[in-house]
Amino acid sequence: MEGVLVVDKPEGWTSHDVVNRVRRLSNTKKVGHLGTLDPMATGVLPLLIGRATRLAQFFNRGAKTYEAAVRFGFSTDSYDRTGAATSEETPVDIDVALLEPLLDTFRGRFLQTPPPVSAKKIGGTPAYKFARKKLEVALEPVEVEVFELMLLEAAGSVARLRCSCSAGTYLRGIAHDLGLKLGCGAHLDALRRTAAGPFRIEQALTLMELEANLEDAIIPAADLLPEFPAVTLDELSSLHVRQGRNFPAPPFREQAGSRYVKAVFGDELVAIGEAVLPNLYHPVVVL
Repeated sequence: MEGVLVVDKPEGWTSHDVVNRVRRLSNTKKVGHLGTLDPMATGVLPLLIGRATRLAQFFNRGAKTYEAAVRFGFSTDSYDRTGAATSEETPVDIDVALLEPLLDTFRGRFLQTPPPVSAKKIGGTPAYKFARKKLEVALEPVEVEVFELMLLEAAGSVARLRCSCSAGTYLRGIAHDLGLKLGCGAHLDALRRTAAGPFRIEQALTLMELEANLEDAIIPAADLLPEFPAVTLDELSSLHVRQGRNFPAPPFREQAGSRYVKAVFGDELVAIGEAVLPNLYHPVVVL
C-alpha cells in the first residue's frame, strides 16, 4: 500500500493519534501526515503511506482552506475555546458593517505572530511547553498569505468565516486579533479544514470508513502530483532509474521543460526526476 489516504480527522484527536491508528490498520510504520491539525479541528488530514512518504517534500507548499467559527466576547490563552479565558466576557451582537472592513486587514500578505500555545519551536522546544509552565517567550512574526477571507454568516456573538491561506497561517491568531481590533476579545470556537493542497473534503473518509475498506481508499502514488508531467518507462529503463541513472524525456510532450517529472512504469510510480539538462532528468526521489 503506497499512496495517500485523505482522512476526515475527528475532533479531540491529535494528528499523531490518527497516524498511529492508520499505522495499525495498514500494518506499516511508514505513515506520515502532510501538515497537522489541532485536536479541536476536524477535516482534511492527508496521510502518505509506505514509500510514498518520500514524496512529502513536494506537497508542503499548497494552500489550505478552512471554515471557522469565531466567538466574540472574550479571549483565551490558547486563542481557541480549549484555553482559559483571559478577559471578562462581554455581551456582543456582531455588527457586520464593523467586522467586514477588519477582515480586509487579514487579506493578502502580512506578518503574523504565532499563538503562544503552538508547535512553533524556540531553541528546539515547542512553544506550548513554555506556555504550560507559564513562561513567557518571544515568538518571531512569520510572513503568511491569506488568499481568501469571506464572512459566511454572523449571528449574535459568532461569525462564520471561510479562509484560504498559505501553510503556517493560524486561524486562531486571526480570531484573537479580530477580538483585539473590536475591543471585545474573541477566540476560535470551531475549525474544519476543507482542503489541503490538492486534497478535498469530498475525498476524506472517517476512521470508521477506513477500517471497513482501507486498500480501496488509498490514492495510488502514480496518481499523485498531477502537476508533474509523466514519463513512461519500459522495464529496463525503470531498473536503471531505480539504480539512480539519468533518464530522457520526450522533447515534444506537454509541459516540456518542467523542473520535475514523474517516472512511471505501468501503473507504478518509480521516481521523481529533476531536470539536469533539457529533456534529461535525474531521479531525486526513488520509490
